[in-house]
Amino acid sequence: MMQMRRAADRGQADFGWLKSAHTFSFGQYMDPRFRGFRDLLVINDDRVTPGRGFGTHGHSDMEIISYVLDGEIEHRDSLGNGEVLRVGEVQRMSAGTGIRHSEFNPSQDKGLHFLQMWVLPERAGLKPSYEQKSFPVEERRGRWQTLVSPDGADGSLLIHQDVRLLGTLLLEGDVVEYEVPSARYAWLHVATGEVTVNGVTCQAGDGAAVAAPETLRLQGVARSEVILFDLR
Repeated sequence: MMQMRRAADRGQADFGWLKSAHTFSFGQYMDPRFRGFRDLLVINDDRVTPGRGFGTHGHSDMEIISYVLDGEIEHRDSLGNGEVLRVGEVQRMSAGTGIRHSEFNPSQDKGLHFLQMWVLPERAGLKPSYEQKSFPVEERRGRWQTLVSPDGADGSLLIHQDVRLLGTLLLEGDVVEYEVPSARYAWLHVATGEVTVNGVTCQAGDGAAVAAPETLRLQGVARSEVILFDLR
């Protein structure tokens, strides 16, 4: 079974320097129908103007994933990490007992477009940690690549929850399938471009909740990046 969540129906926030679309309830946007899905609580589609960003702020007991679509993120945190996250790179930050960080668009002339996603951890009180890795987009054309997993499978980032994040790149005509395992769920999100999912046209920002048994068949209509969460 598949239930669509269209991009135009998401919550919207506009702070001038930040334009954000919320797939699930977040901040001032509250929708009792969309308060996360399984252990996935947040998918924010963020666009940050040049030279601006999120000042130092804190998190706890949350697994936070950032996925850059265009531009760069300059990250600094209370663990001493200072990194730049670029297109094709994914970041996982386990807030655990508490972490403070900032995220800025370091460019003075180019916007930043990225996805920020929050997942509930397996338990509270974990030791805070940080990890990022490059996953060149072209290397996952027409196939699913594991980006984040609880066991670090295939060189993926490690997350403290029974969830897997996979990504694929589809050009026009490319086809990829995903069979949702028995007793599992999935959330599909079209990050860029346009695809069909089981014959349904989906554009950038569209998402879908999926429950097993279901085989998803995606076909590229235009160059598209798609991510999928496999959830308990």
